[in-house]
Amino acid sequence: MIRVLIERHIAETLEYAYEERARRVLQQAVSAPGFISGETLADSHDLNHRITLANWRSEADWDRWYHSEERRELMAELVPMMDRNETITVLQQSSV
Repeated sequence: MIRVLIERHIAETLEYAYEERARRVLQQAVSAPGFISGETLADSHDLNHRITLANWRSEADWDRWYHSEERRELMAELVPMMDRNETITVLQQSSV
């Protein structure tokens, strides 16, 4: 299993519209092969900073979803509401 950390920063006044569309992205990811679970959190010191932590069966499953036409179309609606590029970090359990 891997975890994917996605960080996004929403432009001022677009929080409500962003939340609505971000829910659609997560709903579609849930049905993607290899998706296990996910949650989205708001930074308590910057409410426009959102962090999504998703668990995937494998990096190949995540890559398939990340590069899918479905995600590309959904992100085309989200990207204009962000004031920075999203950052994605793929995490795996450390052997230490």
